[in-house]
Amino acid sequence: MKTATIPALRVEPKLREAVQSVLSEGETLSSFLEESLRANIERRLHQQAFIARGIASRDEAKHTQEYYSTDDVIAELANIYQQAHQKAL
Repeated sequence: MKTATIPALRVEPKLREAVQSVLSEGETLSSFLEESLRANIERRLHQQAFIARGIASRDEAKHTQEYYSTDDVIAELANIYQQAHQKAL
């Protein structure tokens, strides 16, 4: 597959200096930017999926009229956590 370029990004000199100050040994500015782009794309995809699940859950609750209290949800999550914790030991 052919590679493509990302348009040049103009930033304040202080931002460029800050980026360069945190680069790992052997890491280039280009590789840092590519990694940052990939991480942000993944984060946004996860956000979109989270929102879609929330909307679907809301719509299902409206349809079924089945709602749960905060206390019930927290109790169920605590139970799930406790079971997972016991398995890990």
